[in-house]
Amino acid sequence: MKRSLDTPLRAVVRRQLLRQLLRPVAAFAAVVAIGVAGFVSMGGVGVVDALFWLLDPTSIELHFEAHEGPETLVKAYAVVVLSGLVVAGLWIGETVFSAAFGGQIQTELKHMQIEQAVADLRGHVIICGYGTFGKTIARALQATDRDVVVIESQDAEFQRALDDDLLAIRGDARREETLRDAGVERAGVVVGAIDDSNANIQIAMNASQIAPSVRLVVRVGDETYEQLARRAGADRVIIPEVASAEQVTSML
Repeated sequence: MKRSLDTPLRAVVRRQLLRQLLRPVAAFAAVVAIGVAGFVSMGGVGVVDALFWLLDPTSIELHFEAHEGPETLVKAYAVVVLSGLVVAGLWIGETVFSAAFGGQIQTELKHMQIEQAVADLRGHVIICGYGTFGKTIARALQATDRDVVVIESQDAEFQRALDDDLLAIRGDARREETLRDAGVERAGVVVGAIDDSNANIQIAMNASQIAPSVRLVVRVGDETYEQLARRAGADRVIIPEVASAEQVTSML
């Protein structure tokens, strides 16, 4: 089973929360490394002893009671290093605190749940765009218990899809990576529902290259785009105004 998130590591790196934590954690690790290197150089001790000095600075005085060396310099260096560790630790705490109370952790967990749910789908329908057209299709599919994944780049529409209890991926459906995130290789149908004929045609082209067997439904604005959509691989081309007129005519 091939996905765009090929390894758990790649999924972790993409997480906004972990990206924010990377800097303070890296700073903390850097201070530890610098502290150990300084203690080894100035105090003439091993790495293990230097690490112990970071954990228990009082052991520095005990060391120099039995050994010659620049005790005052090492103690001053220890103060600087420990101050750096405190600052880096506070930075980490502030980042976690802000994320937790800002709702970011909950958001990240939600995204992880969605990715896992999408990874388990087979034969689902991917709807690219959650405007009026995409929403209408999604609701009709929901009524028949069909699995649906929405791709939406706009924040408001993306959130609306989540509120409508749909699996949603935030991103540009024209991008190969986004289509893979939505499970295009395992999907049954891809619907280009964006209010942009060119964008929908690009989606069809990319989807057909990634998953040649997937059915493609493409919305276009008028008949001038129909042949172009067919050449891009569309199995069905929908012109909303024509389709609506046909529906009205059938009821007369």
